[in-house]
Formats: sequence, C-alpha cells, structure tokens
Amino acid sequence: MDIAIVKYNAGNIYSVVNALKRMGIEPILTDDPEKLTKADKVLFPGQGEASSAMAYLRERNLDSLIRNLTQPVLGICVGQQLMCRHSEEGNADCIGIFPMDVKRFSPTRHEDKIPQMGWNSIYNLKSPLFNGTAGYDAKNKVNDNDYVYFVHSFYVPLHEEYTIATADFTLPYSAAIHKDNFYATQFHPEKSGTVGARILQNFIDL
Repeated sequence: MDIAIVKYNAGNIYSVVNALKRMGIEPILTDDPEKLTKADKVLFPGQGEASSAMAYLRERNLDSLIRNLTQPVLGICVGQQLMCRHSEEGNADCIGIFPMDVKRFSPTRHEDKIPQMGWNSIYNLKSPLFNGTAGYDAKNKVNDNDYVYFVHSFYVPLHEEYTIATADFTLPYSAAIHKDNFYATQFHPEKSGTVGARILQNFIDL
C-alpha cells in the first residue's frame, strides 16, 4: 500500500512521517501530482499560516489536485483548516472541500490563552476513524473523552453534517470533520500517543 504525504511549505510534516514509520509504514513525502493521485491514501498535515500555505499550494496547482483526489485523504491541523472554504487567518480563500469557514478563537476569560496548546478531550465521535474498521474492532476503538494533542489559534465551527468529533475551548468546535473520502482532524494524531496511533491506523485501514 502506498501512503503519500503532501509536501508543501507547512511545518510539522516530518512528525507525521516519523509517526507512520513507528507504525511500520514508509510513507512517500511528495508534491508530485502523479504520485499523489496514484497513492492508496494521502495525508495532508501542516502547522503554519493559512494564507501563505494557500499561496504555495495554488502556485503549484496542489489545491485543485487535493480537491479532486478520490482516495481517502486525511487533513491534520492546518491541513483541516485549508480543506475548508475560507479562513480568517490572512483572510484566505482555501481549497473548499468543506463548506465551512475557519474562525479565530475570541476568548472571554483570562485563563483561556491563545493558542490552545496541549491535551484536550474529544467527544461525540461519529466515524470509523474512531471506531475501528474491521467490524468496529474494539481494540481500535477511540472513546468519548479520550485526550488528544492540539496546537491552534483558529478553529472550524460545528456542522450538523460534517462534524465527526467535538472539542471545547472557549466554545464547542469541530475537532474532526468528514465528507465523502475526505477526513480531517484539528488535533495532531501523530503527537497524541496511543489514541493518535489508533486513529492513524484506522485511517490506513479505511
């Protein structure tokens, strides 16, 4: 099975490479359209600023390529935000897979520091990404209120159809979303210990 990771001007990509290697998977890190199109699964991670990332993707036509992929795709952190329609970060028009707009956190309490950085729980889980894929195999199951690792100042609001996991920080928001063959997490599964490893394995097993 060929697992490809989109190579572009966003940080944190190599932590995803290393997480997959720990799982015994040798991913392909590439911006080559043919390799991305032919891969069995594609991961689109990232940590950085939305408008500069979108400029880079557009220069190389990677935005339209990602939007037209037909195999399972997993966006991570900024990857999730870039798969939405628009981001308040840099007033960026994004790839537009999800008809949702990314917002900046506006905390009202002194203790709510931006960015949200650290462990937080997820709940209202609604996807094989969390439940395991081999007949909802219990050993691969992620449970409500399991903790995963976040680093972000912007968030994707809740959506009745597309939100598949919720987290709370100043307000409830989409910790993960899903539409057709596209999945995305705001949190970093590659930094989320055994829970994150289960989520990555469930994605690989889709």
